[in-house]
Amino acid sequence: MPYHYPSPVEIGIKIPPHLMADRFTAGFDHGLKGGQLDHVEYFRRSFRLGFRAAKLYLRDVRRQHGIIQFPARYRFRMTSYWGER
Repeated sequence: MPYHYPSPVEIGIKIPPHLMADRFTAGFDHGLKGGQLDHVEYFRRSFRLGFRAAKLYLRDVRRQHGIIQFPARYRFRMTSYWGER
């Protein structure tokens, strides 16, 4: 079953007139799908603000469903030695 990701207009976000609507929407879609800002063209203002709006929307949806997201994710590396010293 294919997923349907809402557009900014569907959820009530108004795109400011000084931003490019197509880039804002592209950033919003990229943020909803879990993308990262890893290309140069993703750092344009309209794209970044759309990406940020998507992340804030996702955080709000998670809070409504009672899902807690922790502020930091840590990685640690552990090795064990099984041989003789």
